[in-house]
Amino acid sequence: MFALMQSTRTQSLHLCIDPPTGLKAVVVIHSEQLGPAMGGCRYLPYADDESAMTDAIRLAQGMSYKAALAGLPLGGGKAVIVRNPHVENRAALFEAFGRFVDSLQGRFITAVDSGTSTLDMDCIAQTTPHVTSTTASGDPSPHAAMGVFAGIRATSMARLGSDNLEGLRIAVQGLGNVGYALAEQLHAAGAELLVSDLDPGRVRLAVEQLGAHPVASEALVNTPCDIFAPCGVGPVLNGQSVMQLRCAAVAGAANNQLTTLQVADQLEKRGILYAPDYVINAGGLIYVALTHRGENLGTITSHLARIPTRLTEVFAHAQAEKRSPARVAQMLAERLLYG
Repeated sequence: MFALMQSTRTQSLHLCIDPPTGLKAVVVIHSEQLGPAMGGCRYLPYADDESAMTDAIRLAQGMSYKAALAGLPLGGGKAVIVRNPHVENRAALFEAFGRFVDSLQGRFITAVDSGTSTLDMDCIAQTTPHVTSTTASGDPSPHAAMGVFAGIRATSMARLGSDNLEGLRIAVQGLGNVGYALAEQLHAAGAELLVSDLDPGRVRLAVEQLGAHPVASEALVNTPCDIFAPCGVGPVLNGQSVMQLRCAAVAGAANNQLTTLQVADQLEKRGILYAPDYVINAGGLIYVALTHRGENLGTITSHLARIPTRLTEVFAHAQAEKRSPARVAQMLAERLLYG
């Protein structure tokens, strides 16, 4: 684990257990160079403790890059609570996690993420002020989707020569809160939707409400489309899956889409434009960060509008340097973080 922390320049890793509630949690502070670390709290099952810590470290690094490129005065962090199938009192568990967050004395601010809700954030808020996306401040998912939608238009302009999405075939992998909200916006823009999700109910809803075409999860990656939009959990782009892609671009809401940077190079060689995840999906972080700071909706919306501009800047650099947008985005983020 120390080797991974060194290779990702992770600042610190914090562990907590609380036997009365069954809490087993990890908080990673990747960087405080630009401000206190902010990151969502995941509540998911993991194969083992090392997997949970590895996930948290990689996600925290992405949050540092995301905050830096979004122009936010924040560092990057991430929290993971290992989900036990038998939890007697969920509220008590999240209150215990809040005490853990509070012990870090403001160095880490948490928010909603995969497996957690605004109600869970309300429980955390009972024991620490270092939390956002409560029911009072609102769910960041719609704003995250707005940012990704704008980023998809910018990606379409860069790769296909137009930001008009009408008639484009867009494959949305994952119909969670952000993925479904994105699908709604794509449908309203006239795109033809191909969708998959592990929850068949979410797929049925998209078919009924958005006229989407259902595709089996394992088949979506090699289904012909204009844009492939990963919106699920975990890395989906690896050496094998990239060779199966039949699209012009990849642009989606998921974090850590690439298993390695070498995969980004493969995309580049295949002529598939990649929208770096921590650039295109910054809308959720922008919303929770500015809400936590007390900014109004107009300021938040104005900041969200910068996402396609930043993405276009990354694409222009990548084209000029004949490099993958992923490598360019990392270079720009690290320049902001480390000089």
